Amino acid sequence: MHGNYIHSSQVSCQNELERCSSQHGKPWKSTKSRDQFGALCKSHGQLCCTMLPGSMPTGTRASVLIYRKWWLLMGLVQLCSGTLTARNGSSQVISLNGKWEIQNSNSSVKLQGDVPGCVHSALYSWGIIKDPYIRFNDIAYKWIAHDEWIYGKTFTIPSEIRLLQRVSLVCEGIDTVSSISLNSILIGNTNNMFSRYTFDISKLIAEKNYIEIKFRSAVGWAKEKSTNHSYDIPPECPPKVQNGECHVNFIRKAQCSFSWDWGPSFPTQGIWKDIKIEAYNVFHLDYISYVPVFDKNTSQWMVVIESVFDVITANPLQGRVEMKISELKVDQSRELTINPGQRAIKVIVKIDKNTPVELWWPNRYGSQTGYEMTIRFLFEEGNIIENTIKVYFRTVELVEEPIASSPGLSFYLQINGIPIFLKGSNWIPADSFQDKISSNKLQILLKSVVDANMNTLRVWGGGIYESDEFYQLCDELGIMVWQDFMFACALYPTDTWFLDTVREEVTHQMRRLKSHPSIIVWSANNENEAAIASDWFSIPSKMREMYLKDYLSLYIKTIRMIILEMDNTRPFIPSSPTNGKETIREGWLAKNPYDMHYGDIHYYSYLDDCWNWKTYPRPRLASEYGFQSWPSFSTIYKVSVPEDWSYKSNFAYHRQHHSSGNEEMMSQAELHYRMPTNSDPLIQFQDTLYLTQVMQAQCVKLQTEFYRRSMTEIVDGLGHTMGALYWQLNDIWQAPSWSSIEYGGKWKMLHYYAKNFFAPVSTSGFEDRDILYIYGVSDLLEDQNFKLAIRVYKWDSLQPVCERITEELKFNARSSSPLYKESIPELLSRCSNATRQTHLVVFHLLHQGQPYGVQNWHFLSSLKEAKELLKPNITVSITQDKKVYVFTMVTSSVAPFVWLDVWDIPGRFSNNGFLLVEEKTSVCFYPWVSTTVEELEKALHVTTLRDIY
Repeated sequence: MHGNYIHSSQVSCQNELERCSSQHGKPWKSTKSRDQFGALCKSHGQLCCTMLPGSMPTGTRASVLIYRKWWLLMGLVQLCSGTLTARNGSSQVISLNGKWEIQNSNSSVKLQGDVPGCVHSALYSWGIIKDPYIRFNDIAYKWIAHDEWIYGKTFTIPSEIRLLQRVSLVCEGIDTVSSISLNSILIGNTNNMFSRYTFDISKLIAEKNYIEIKFRSAVGWAKEKSTNHSYDIPPECPPKVQNGECHVNFIRKAQCSFSWDWGPSFPTQGIWKDIKIEAYNVFHLDYISYVPVFDKNTSQWMVVIESVFDVITANPLQGRVEMKISELKVDQSRELTINPGQRAIKVIVKIDKNTPVELWWPNRYGSQTGYEMTIRFLFEEGNIIENTIKVYFRTVELVEEPIASSPGLSFYLQINGIPIFLKGSNWIPADSFQDKISSNKLQILLKSVVDANMNTLRVWGGGIYESDEFYQLCDELGIMVWQDFMFACALYPTDTWFLDTVREEVTHQMRRLKSHPSIIVWSANNENEAAIASDWFSIPSKMREMYLKDYLSLYIKTIRMIILEMDNTRPFIPSSPTNGKETIREGWLAKNPYDMHYGDIHYYSYLDDCWNWKTYPRPRLASEYGFQSWPSFSTIYKVSVPEDWSYKSNFAYHRQHHSSGNEEMMSQAELHYRMPTNSDPLIQFQDTLYLTQVMQAQCVKLQTEFYRRSMTEIVDGLGHTMGALYWQLNDIWQAPSWSSIEYGGKWKMLHYYAKNFFAPVSTSGFEDRDILYIYGVSDLLEDQNFKLAIRVYKWDSLQPVCERITEELKFNARSSSPLYKESIPELLSRCSNATRQTHLVVFHLLHQGQPYGVQNWHFLSSLKEAKELLKPNITVSITQDKKVYVFTMVTSSVAPFVWLDVWDIPGRFSNNGFLLVEEKTSVCFYPWVSTTVEELEKALHVTTLRDIY
């Protein structure tokens, strides 16, 4: 039941062109591009080395000017292999990014590599290894992760920097276990990929310096920690089908880097974020962050600003802070006293209650308005720090309250007092090698989220805390972020060293992330409450209490306590899935975290018929569900060879990391579609890939429509579903997975379907006891009236055999409701004695007499039983309209699942995978790079369901 925007043959793509302006024809561009910012140290607002004089963008989150009266100049000074940023009285920054010498443990491999980066990327850039994603290279290159690598760099520091009171080495991200030496003296160790490390090197720094970082194999280190632990912490290893590594739960590193059921094992080593020298007198501003607070008692907005200083004076530092938000007429100041050491200072800015404040809203609910706030710290001896950040105002509340006619509690998010149905997906790392994720790649993925009418992404707990740019783009695009902490599908140790590093990790990440309005939920882990409740790991009964104690110690007594101390403006949940307040009532570990009367659920069933809506749960919120598919052949082609191009090839099984996944896809497809029967093995393979995408798109569509229909319904005590986040949005490599976007950004059929089933106003149909029901769903903030047009088509004809248009129907704001019902036998009888096998139902809305939104359909039988379904002989002509290309199709008969493929030309269509019921239909193609009509014509391939058998 997918629908496309309705266009007549005369209108062509005009409606879509008017709706989607030319900027949709290219990836969304942020004014805060990486090229413009260079090595902007966003975490604490220092202007770094690669910025040129005069290039500083206005209105940025971290545009910073730091002055000290005894400095005579501000500028950029090149210092041999390091670069000094703007000369500031309070802080001097020398970036150590760039080229480093890299060698393995026995010095048999020596090369230069880029920082930020990793060993794999360095080896590939020099041609020592091939693309790690090609064929079986994830196995062939295991030696890289098992070896231990050394990074080294020589750099020079001028005397005026060395003479400052404090000189520190700051590592924004070290992956993962290392020992760091400066001038042959050990200065510290690291063991957490997610933490920021700072080392005092004041007494060691010289004019000429050599820094060396010796990495331990993450695989070997994790095994050592596991072996030396006093008791087992399951799971020991991933399933064999994943070709992964063991004991990942003992190391604070991306858990999926040891493998997952959708990704390869590449346990990287390297300096994956910025590394720099910072030098200063008196004090340093380490972090600055804020949260907006709305005081309901006074009806007044406040901004709570937290600044973290490192004060190196013997006595307390006296000063003043000035805060200005010009647009809100804010001009306030406070006196400050900061004691020596690292100190967190909180300052509250109150907004006059009579001053109107524009709020930040999720996508499709309003604008993402922000305000420039300037903060000036003025201290003794003329030290001044001025920081301009963007402040957003919004409230978020997790509502858990009794529901009439239903036991249990509701579970939904309310933004600015408005209940929001969460529409979206789950985000995984976009690449095994973070240095390969460009701004352009990130922008394409996140723009694809809002283009598909989504408003939420769940940043899944087995990956990484995402980049600053990721969250900034979510802020600006109105994408709400459900933020997991990085613990997934495992039990974890709670030794002192482990809890200590977790505290540092969580504290750092909270300071880094809490200013982002897009983040609406903190979730401590992925599925670990369910793992204990459902006994995934067959825990011996005598050990159960020990593991329960570990769980509470890590997530409740450690992570939760830090979050509550640092941010009381967002809800905290201990896990996903969870029962919310019921989980708390049961001592933070529910007996059944999948109870549909509470919280959120994860649900997968690959053997049940996905067309049967009665197999789906009716939860309060569905935060994971989905079906697998293969990516397009153009994506697989790049990492394979001809002998791999078979659904039963060694490559096909090697790439599938979900046990029996390939077979499950075919089993589900066989329920409703005929299998490909081409005698050409290559075409047979391509048709099979296409069919998996047809199956996935239709299955996820039907399940999501069911969840949206359940928004305001209670059936047998269940319902009031307020979110649908399917698994998963993106891919980490080229392989079968649950994703709707392939590695490289190409939309699968599912993503086009998501654009329609997540539309602000939509319809869906289903059967129950031989009765057809059609429901309407609206996310609009006001009631609206529509008519419903229902047509019945014969598979071999483009003329509807009958049509019915209802009277005006009221769509209540933010609700779902039944619109239409009719007995299937009566419908068939009034439509020229139609039969289930020869006919189908198509329906759409009308507003003021014009087609509105998307059309949808209901199949009256499985398509493998459809009769008179003909090959449509579709012809396509392509024309150009400025930066958009118009594809006009002519068909001779009704055609389901029409798929337009332009090979690997980057871009997306306005619609794809659609049902053709008109002789002439047009869709638009928005290229992400420059292309031509000729290139598109050459690349174009059209597939329909009838073409594969």
